[in-house]
Amino acid sequence: MSTITVIVVAFIIGYAFIALEAITKINKAAIAIVMCVVCWTLLAMGADALSLPGFELNHAIERNLGEAGTTLFFLMGAMTIVEIVDQHGGFNWVRGALMSRTKRSLLWKIAFMTAILSAILDNLTTSIVMIMILRKLVHDRQDRLWYAACVIIAANAGGAFSPIGDVTTIMLWNGKMITALGVISEIIIPSFLAFVIPTAVLQFKLHGELPEVKITEKEANISELTIFQRKLIFALGVGGLCCVPVFHTLTHLPAFMGILAVLGVLWCTTEIIYRHKEEHDPMTKRVVQMLSRIDMATIMFFLGILMAVATLSEIGVLTAVGEWLDETVGNDYLVTGAIGILSSIVDNVPLVAGAMKMYTVTTAEMLATNPELANLAVDGVFWQLLAYCAGVGGSMLIIGSAAGVVVMGLEHISFGWYMKNITWIAFVGYLAGMLCYWLMNMFILG
Repeated sequence: MSTITVIVVAFIIGYAFIALEAITKINKAAIAIVMCVVCWTLLAMGADALSLPGFELNHAIERNLGEAGTTLFFLMGAMTIVEIVDQHGGFNWVRGALMSRTKRSLLWKIAFMTAILSAILDNLTTSIVMIMILRKLVHDRQDRLWYAACVIIAANAGGAFSPIGDVTTIMLWNGKMITALGVISEIIIPSFLAFVIPTAVLQFKLHGELPEVKITEKEANISELTIFQRKLIFALGVGGLCCVPVFHTLTHLPAFMGILAVLGVLWCTTEIIYRHKEEHDPMTKRVVQMLSRIDMATIMFFLGILMAVATLSEIGVLTAVGEWLDETVGNDYLVTGAIGILSSIVDNVPLVAGAMKMYTVTTAEMLATNPELANLAVDGVFWQLLAYCAGVGGSMLIIGSAAGVVVMGLEHISFGWYMKNITWIAFVGYLAGMLCYWLMNMFILG
């Protein structure tokens, strides 16, 4: 067997063990880490036989680790910021706004708020915030699984129509394949359908009214902070998260730098507020204490998955798949639709990166001589569909998106449960959005 075949087989076996976590009882993070090391070891041992042009092992590892690190640091920073704000009662007012008498009305409120916040912030941060709120509103474990699934679908759909809502849309926006106005105006309706239809289906899984949520004494007296200090922490935390896209646009630095800046300011602020308190005072909510709450298993799982997928990118498997799709299918809707389905299996970032390298943006001069290339022009059908499919397609499997991975870790949702109960629902919404875009392109945009 060739080195490429062995690496692909190792990845498939590792992926199968992750999917069967509920049966094997082996933590998915452990499998992901082993899979990562095995894939890179096989690549290191067979690199000479592959004769990859310009390949240098240490450089490849450092480059891919750097790319994965931007997501991991963003995740750790966002989780810490949200935890700080939550521990100081910052999301209590949001919980009040979402309170509903019936389970179904809460589901719709959660869906729309998640989609809107995802477009303003990003799907990763929004998912963390909404799960924190759900824990306070829904105490029944089985019910909360349906709400959590709705959060994943709505967060990915909301991020798909915003240039800053998802990593892939940021890549396409920075690469000048799409414009902010173009992606919002053309993808917003398909994206809304992609979560509205699944929400309409999910509501039939929920019946009856919600029990009254009472604010406990612990929540009412969160700490010895004044109302002004609590509002200040909320403003710095949530306001800072909202400003991260602006920071990214103005400085062109990675988004995780903005997250770290917000965390640093919030950390300094809380240290000043608690400066007269003992370090281990139980009434204080210092950032050091919040850091211990980060789910490192989720972080390690994400690291393992990203780095394992990176080996497939390095040996050219992802690019080869894309080229095969282009040669055998050719149709923009079918190609991008297939990429969307693949993005639920492997990370959408390398898939979109491969598509960006495989196709070039059509310039005005190229378009004048060859009008058939219009679909590859800025805001062309191919790029708009790629933004939609890569973002929304990740909802079909729980490990297909950053939002899904985070919710999976926070709520301990099994891969099998999600695939059995949610995959087909997300797929229906995915197809509905694509059909909507096709109709819009045929009769309105075209």
